[in-house]
Order: sequence, then structure tokens, then C-alpha cells
Amino acid sequence: MRGAPLLRGAPVKIIATEEHMATAEVVDAWHRLGLESRDPGVAHHQIGDIAKRLLDLSKNRIALMDEAGVDVQVLSLTTPALHDLGAESVDIARRVNDTLAEAVAGHPDRFEAMATLPVARPEAAAAELERCIVELGFTGAMLCGRVGERHLDHPDFAPIFEVASRRSVPLLLHPRVVPDGVRAAWFSSFGDRVEMALAGYAIGWHLDAGIQFIRLLLSGLFDRHPDLPILLGHWGELVLYYVDRLRALDAISELAHPLDAYLRRNVYLGASGMFSAEHLRRARGIVGPDRLLFSADFPYQYRPERQARDFIENCGLGGEDLTNFASGNWCRLRDAILRC
Repeated sequence: MRGAPLLRGAPVKIIATEEHMATAEVVDAWHRLGLESRDPGVAHHQIGDIAKRLLDLSKNRIALMDEAGVDVQVLSLTTPALHDLGAESVDIARRVNDTLAEAVAGHPDRFEAMATLPVARPEAAAAELERCIVELGFTGAMLCGRVGERHLDHPDFAPIFEVASRRSVPLLLHPRVVPDGVRAAWFSSFGDRVEMALAGYAIGWHLDAGIQFIRLLLSGLFDRHPDLPILLGHWGELVLYYVDRLRALDAISELAHPLDAYLRRNVYLGASGMFSAEHLRRARGIVGPDRLLFSADFPYQYRPERQARDFIENCGLGGEDLTNFASGNWCRLRDAILRC
């Protein structure tokens, strides 16, 4: 098995579940909207090797996977995906997904794919999700938080969650830049570069993704769809570290179950390139060993010299818990789609 680390003499497959790509068409659409001037993520996508690596879905990407020790990447369109586009996003989403399907067909032992959705048109997004799962064989879908002024718990987006629940599709809640008002109130006065980092990858992204999850939880989504799997990267998008405080909502939320029940039933946590054994231990204690996913967050967190393998080998897990973290937990999620 190419790139597989040897643990106690047996090869362990490593599947990285939050690995990103882009297409020239999507980058051009972002540029036409001027997103790079107000979204630090879009500006970051265009830097040097990152820009080239996002567009590559062939041998160069695979070579870097081998160098990192990753056997399979689950590909997804990077943030903010198509959330800022309108009617044109329907056709663009279809073309992005067809491109992903071609990449998977060309390298079925190295790539899987998450659906790109035209979320500004929820009915079309639900239909495209169905197509991606049934016709293209995708193994998940990714959402990037707010759509204009609408949060993901807005009733407009119910069709997407209904299809995902019925098909047991894992939904990755990916971060995006915080709203302009939050950025101005919290992160201004430090200069453009620092402000953009704070509003984006330093902390703003993760605040936004965590808030989206909490809103979905409080909306009753997981009571309506008890089997819906939600993926949170970066070890829980800050939610993980405030579980003790968030439990106070149990007394007033009117949800069917306490917070801990949803965390252990509906939530999967990914590493997203944060190779920290300390974070892993806390995540394991909160959601359990069967809900941990490895991810490298390529190309943003790419680290050479087989650092992905080294982290797996030295993360503190052993036996079945280790193989489940490396790939087994994701394989069970993927297999659940096939049974639906």
C-alpha cells in the first residue's frame, strides 16, 4: 500500500477527510465578485504554491500525498465555495462536481469527493446532492456557513438536510470569514494583514463555523434528523473547548436530549492539519474514539517529510482506536451511504 505507515508491522491506511481543491471557473467567479478584497480566505487561496495545488487533481497532488504519507484524499471545493453566488451557482456546481468525479474515476484508489452545492438555491442544491451521491458515488458534502444574511439553520435550507439525512451523507461544516459587522467590531485597528488573519484563519473562521453548528443544534435539526452526521474540523471549531459552558443550555433549550448526547451521536471531529495529541485526547474524551477523523487540510497545512504519518504513529492511540482514527471511522460513514 503506497504511503501506508507501518504500525506494529501492519500497514494502516490513512484517509484524509478535509482536503481542498478549486477550479479556474470558481476562482474567476470569486474574482468577478471582488471577494478577495473582503474575504481573507479567497485572498489566501491565490498565494504561490497554494493556488497551484488547489487546481491540481493529478500526479503532482498525488506525489505530495505520498510525501505526507496519505493514501486517500476526500476532495472538497475550498471555502467560501459557491455560497456567495446566485443563480449561476447551479451550473457551476454541476461542473465542479463533474470535475471531481473525473478525478476520482482517474485515481479511484487515491481520491474520494464531497459534493459542491449551489446553496443559494436550496432546492437545486438538494437535487445536486442527490445526483452526487446516487450517480457520481460521492461520499459527503461540504457547507461553508452563512449564505448572505441567512444562517444554515434558516428554514430555506431544510431540503439540503433532508436529503443528507435520508442518504446518511456526512456534512462537513467548513469555516468562512466572519460577517463584516463582527470583523469591524472585534478585529479592526491592527492593520489589514492582521485584521484579515483574525477575521479568517486565525480565529474568525472557527468562531463562525462553531456558531453555525450551535445554531443548527438549537434549531432542533438533530431531533428532526437523529442520524444526520455532521463533521467539524479543527478539533471542533472551538465548540469542543466550551462544552462545559454550553451544557448550561440543556436547562433552557427545550431539545429532546442534552448536549452530550448530540455530540456522541451526530458529531465527528477532524484534525484539519492540527497535529496535536493534546487536542486529540480531549476530542476522544468528548465524542468517543469512534468519531475521530484524520484530515490534513491540504494544501493549507501541507507538511513534508511524512508528517501526517508521523502524527498518526505518535498520537497516543493504539490498536483499533488508532486504525479507526486513521481511516476506519470514515470508512464506516462512507459505507452507511451505500446502504441507503
